[in-house]
Amino acid sequence: QVQLVESGGGLVQPGGSLRLSCAASGSIFSPYTMGWYRQAPGKQRELVVVVTGAGYSNYADSVKGRFTFSRDNAKNTAYLQMNNLKPEDTAVYYCQIRYLGTDYWGQGTQVTVSA
Repeated sequence: QVQLVESGGGLVQPGGSLRLSCAASGSIFSPYTMGWYRQAPGKQRELVVVVTGAGYSNYADSVKGRFTFSRDNAKNTAYLQMNNLKPEDTAVYYCQIRYLGTDYWGQGTQVTVSA
């Protein structure tokens, strides 16, 4: 079983930055695909970024140039550095792992961008 725990969300002003973390625990070994998704109130969950075990990344157009994914495979931890945040980035952010054909999700962390 794989468990994911996100942290790092909070309230930030427009133009500010946050860094989200996602720690994976359980029986999991690299390589695996890892990603961040978000869900705003009244909207469907959407992809923010996904990165394969080989390192190929796909960012949503809305976050390109502002958000950066990184991972520490030794710690089974992924990060999402979010810069120049906008009110439309407000959402619950979820990390996800696809491992041996199964998707695992964290509980989510709230990001609110507001003056």
